[in-house]
Amino acid sequence: QVQLVESGGGLVQAGGSLRLSCVASGVIFSINARGWYRQAPGKQRELVATISGDGVASYANSVKGRFTISGDSAKSTVDLRMNSLKPEDTAIYYCNFRLQSPFGGAYDKWGQGTQVTVSS
Repeated sequence: QVQLVESGGGLVQAGGSLRLSCVASGVIFSINARGWYRQAPGKQRELVATISGDGVASYANSVKGRFTISGDSAKSTVDLRMNSLKPEDTAIYYCNFRLQSPFGGAYDKWGQGTQVTVSS
């Protein structure tokens, strides 16, 4: 059973930085993609950034130029470096792995979430 564990959330002032980390444990056949999502109170979960199996990153427009996603497939990790944080970045952040099943098809695994709070 694959499990994802996140770390690195916390409280920071506007303009500050945080780094989120996520590590997967368990038997993994192949990783198609990794990503970070967030959910603010009263809002739907939204995509923040993803990185494909071959290392191509993509970002939501709201975080482009401020956030950087990186990952190590060999270590089954994905990190999110967040700079120039704004109060509107306040949310619970979830890591996601899109995993390939050895029997065909893909499935998602999610972390438990880590709170990021940006004060003005």
